[in-house]
This record gives sequence, structure tokens and C-alpha cells, in this order.
Amino acid sequence: MSSRILCRSVILCLTLTLCCRAWTQDKDKKEPAKNNLNGRYEGTAKNRTQDEITVAMELTEKDGAVSGMIRTSNGDFTISRGSHEGDAVKLQFDGNGVTGAISLQITGDRMSGTWHTDDDGGPVDLKKVAAQSEGPKNPA
Repeated sequence: MSSRILCRSVILCLTLTLCCRAWTQDKDKKEPAKNNLNGRYEGTAKNRTQDEITVAMELTEKDGAVSGMIRTSNGDFTISRGSHEGDAVKLQFDGNGVTGAISLQITGDRMSGTWHTDDDGGPVDLKKVAAQSEGPKNPA
């Protein structure tokens, strides 16, 4: 009888192991993948008078810290400090004698939120785009 109990115990342990493994794999599939900010984003922003500003951002993320450039129809701005936590992105920028901040929320391949400086601000809407090739360095 003891071999029968041992056999049932082994079968029970194997069954529990397989169930636990299946549960953890299913759980991993349900958790969203971490958004990767690295890349180029293009879109628009509006200021307080609702003028549309074209925006292109090149972002690099390492260990939750974000850096890069913001290029707009009003000039270029360096990201002096940035962070990414969950779906929230916060950027501080400066350039052309202007400093400001952008708060964004990630949804899929889009980021939207608001920007502000001391005397201006408004909504921002950006979409991640494929990297553009620079073309030939020495055209013939």
C-alpha cells in the first residue's frame, strides 16, 4: 500500500507543478509589456492662443531616465531631465532661453498630454514613427 500512496503523491505533485506553471505563463501574457520610449515621435502641440506647432522628438530611455531632443516649428529644445514610470512620461526641456515641462500619458504608440513654460502652454499629441533614413552622405 505504501507504494500506492507514493505513486499518488508523485502524481499529485506533478499535477500541481504543471498547473502552477500554466498559471504563471498565463499571468505573464496578461501583464502589459513595458513601453519602450526609444525612438522618434511626431505630432503637434498647441499654445494658449491655439496656434498649431509641429513637433518631432527623438527620445532615448535608459533605466527609466529619458533624454533627447525636441524639434519644433518654434525652435529646438534639449531634454534636460526626463522620467518614465508606467504609462507616465515627464520631460523638462530648455533651449532658446526658454525652459519648460511636458507631462505625457502613453497609449499604445501615442503619447498625449500638456506642455508649459512660464508664459505659455497647451495640449500635445504625438505618435511614434519609424526611423527615417538620412539618405546618402555624398550625393553624386
